[in-house]
Amino acid sequence: MPEQPPYLRIADELRRRIAEQEWTPGDRLPSRAQIAEECGVGENVVRRAQELLISQGALEGRAGSGTYVAAPRQRVRVVRSSAREHPDGSPFRSDMKAAGKLGDWESRTEAKVPAPAEISSRLGIAEGDLCVRTVYEFLADGKPVQLSTSWEPYDLTAGTVVVLPEGGPHAGAGVVNRMAEIGIRVSHSVEQPEPRQANAEEASLLGIQKGGFVTHIRRTYYSDQGRPVETADIVVPAALSEIVYEIPINR
Repeated sequence: MPEQPPYLRIADELRRRIAEQEWTPGDRLPSRAQIAEECGVGENVVRRAQELLISQGALEGRAGSGTYVAAPRQRVRVVRSSAREHPDGSPFRSDMKAAGKLGDWESRTEAKVPAPAEISSRLGIAEGDLCVRTVYEFLADGKPVQLSTSWEPYDLTAGTVVVLPEGGPHAGAGVVNRMAEIGIRVSHSVEQPEPRQANAEEASLLGIQKGGFVTHIRRTYYSDQGRPVETADIVVPAALSEIVYEIPINR
């Protein structure tokens, strides 16, 4: 079995000390040089370990002051399930209400945006074909907890009442319900989640450290004819949210 990278070993050691209350919320950690000498590693190893714990919400960095044990905070649960699509409201708002929070979102839509190569591949269209792109910022009690960029083929909804996902009589109804309004039945979605580090823009929008860990979900909805009707890149910060998949069982 491969040996654990040194920074992960140090992260585990720091977690242990916090769990055993050697350091409690609000305590300032010893300097990186002190920890490095005590643990027999370089300061860069300690830095990486602390950055990992900061991204996970266990520590917090304060500019010009040092690194501190973060106060415990409840992560927002984000439930992923096609069974949660319904016409009476937003699953996101329902999840936030269950967590005692007010769920809402802000969005910006651009029509007739040429599809870049990766998006065209996911939608089964030619690179440069026109799409409707909508950028979302999902909020819990006014604070961002999730980002999403959605792409829909323009030729699919052009000239209909659902061409703008957040405009018209079906604004905010979701992909499944909007497509149903123009006679397209969405049969399933495919999601590909993977962990990565946030870029500068994502970190700024989410209020997390640059390079903090996020889960990036590539989601695509398909019609019952097998055509991709929407694809999205969803970004969820690991320190603020937990992702739960709800899998319906057909009997």
